[in-house]
Amino acid sequence: MALDLGSKRIGVAVSDATRTIAGSYGVLVRQSRQEDFSRYQQIMAEQEIVLLVVGLPTRTDGRDSDMAGWIRDYMAAFGQTVNVPIEFWDESHTTMQAEESLRLRGKRGKKARERVDAVAAAIILQSYLDAHA
Repeated sequence: MALDLGSKRIGVAVSDATRTIAGSYGVLVRQSRQEDFSRYQQIMAEQEIVLLVVGLPTRTDGRDSDMAGWIRDYMAAFGQTVNVPIEFWDESHTTMQAEESLRLRGKRGKKARERVDAVAAAIILQSYLDAHA
C-alpha cells in the first residue's frame, strides 16, 4: 500500500498480491491523526497489507523538503500503531504526472482534483515496485 500525504487529502494506492501492478484505492480527507491511523489500519486489514510505502517530497538536490519532516514525524507516530514495515519513497513530480495521466484519460476539473492524490499514490507505489522487481 502507498500513501501520498497532503495537508488536506491522502491518496491511497494498493498493489496486486504479486507486487507487480499498483492501482488507485481512493482519497481520504485528513481528520485527526487518530482517525487517519484508524482508517489506514482498516484498509491495511481489508487489503492484507504487508508493506507501507509513503511518498516523501524531496528538493531537487535530494534533501528533504519542509513537508518531509512533518511526514516523517506523522509516520513515526503511525509506525507505533502497526506491525508493518514503512518505507519512504521519493514522490517528486508525482502530482504533475497524476494530473497529466488524468488529463489524458479525459478527466478534468473537479473529477480530476478528486482523484489526483490517489493516482499520485499509485505512481509512487508503481515506481517503488518497479525499482524492487
